[in-house]
Amino acid sequence: MRTQKNQPIQKQAQTLINFKKAQSLLARIVSMIESGEYCINIMQQNLAAIGLLKSAHQMLMENHLNSCFKAAMQTASEQKKQAMIKEILTVTKFFNK
Repeated sequence: MRTQKNQPIQKQAQTLINFKKAQSLLARIVSMIESGEYCINIMQQNLAAIGLLKSAHQMLMENHLNSCFKAAMQTASEQKKQAMIKEILTVTKFFNK
């Protein structure tokens, strides 16, 4: 079974869980900063949030490559193929900054 966005429900659920956990960690980080907690503890929580976001990004990318990108590469439209490649390169560029 797939969702409307063509992502398997289980994968989508895990992606959403990662985003929600990161959101919770960010709220905790803000609270830690406001209460003047030790910098190293804040940085550790920050790294945990970054890890969750990277993992969620990877899941989104894998789904996109296996669905939207794959479908675009199978079309006869060279313009659609080039647009899809450009999108992937743009997102990858932002991710690597």
